[in-house]
Amino acid sequence: MPADHAARADERSLSGRDVRILKFERSWWRHAGQKESAIRKEFGLSSARYYQVLSALIDSPAALAHDPMLIKRLQRMRDERLAARSARLLPHDD
Repeated sequence: MPADHAARADERSLSGRDVRILKFERSWWRHAGQKESAIRKEFGLSSARYYQVLSALIDSPAALAHDPMLIKRLQRMRDERLAARSARLLPHDD
């Protein structure tokens, strides 16, 4: 199967909510108010649940096929947060 065809098949496996979440992540700053209130209003989810769903999407080949630039940016941001958290937790040799 050509890679182009595989990417389209992966993209089709995204739910409508998944696509809306990716669109929201691309432009959430346009929403008035805080992101958490916008998440509840747009998706009816708590922010904790939203971030669980988003985390799974970040690792999804279907999401990567749908919006590679956004997914790569979100992966990079996640990796930077994890590295910063690990650095804070490591004991310091002073």
